[in-house]
Formats: sequence, structure tokens, C-alpha cells
Amino acid sequence: MRIMGLDFGSKTVGVAVSDALLLTAQGVETIQRKSPSKLRQTLARLEALIVEYQVGRIVLGFPKNMNNTEGERCERTLEFREMLERRCGLEVILWDERLTTAAADRVLIESGVRRENRKSYVDQIAAVLILQGYLDALAFQGQQS
Repeated sequence: MRIMGLDFGSKTVGVAVSDALLLTAQGVETIQRKSPSKLRQTLARLEALIVEYQVGRIVLGFPKNMNNTEGERCERTLEFREMLERRCGLEVILWDERLTTAAADRVLIESGVRRENRKSYVDQIAAVLILQGYLDALAFQGQQS
């Protein structure tokens, strides 16, 4: 079983998948969304990736505000979570994603990726950071037991 990490945005969805040992996260792709309200194609693509990578669980970035409140983006994310659970039948875990996009941008800058090319990778890297944070928490919990 693998775990999928998602960075859900209004225009894109960054996708990452764990290795089979649940140690590392790798970026898979960035799904471009035609419209913020149309999710059928996005859900169909995610369903195909779930089958391809034999995913058993999904971690979805939850965009809380810096003061720990939930705004409009959180509401949209919760709606997306419900659709995803209904469509795929998998557990979808919400994971705090504060500052992951900023961290992803910093990784790309440090890697020398040109500004005009960063937009196409930042959501995928953010998904990797979300999933890696979850995998690290799982490993830490396992060490504490």
C-alpha cells in the first residue's frame, strides 16, 4: 500500500505518492484544473493515479490561516475531501499545510529553477512536503510505541 499526498488549489492539484515502505514521498504530477467549480476530470485523473500506484490512503493539505482559523479555502478543501472519499472509497486525512507552498518555492529557488518555470512545479513540491510531513509523523509515532 502507498499513500497519496495532495495539494489542492483553485487552479491546480499537486500530487505526490509514497514509496511502498512509507518512508519517502515523490512528486507525480500537477493536475491543471479548467475551472474552480469543475472537478469531474480532476477526480477521474486522481482515481486513475490511485489505481496505478495502488494507493490505500490519501493525505490532503488543509490550508488553515496562520492564526489557526479556517477560512474559505478550508471550506472548499472539505468539500473536495467529501467528493474524493465518495468517488474513491478511501480514507482522506487532512494535514496542516501552512507554509508548504512557501517552502516549496524556496526549494525550487535553491535548486536553481528559473522563476518562469517554478509555477509548474510548486504545487507538486508542496504535495511532496505535505506527504513527507505525514510520513515522518507516522514513523515518529511508530518509534514512540
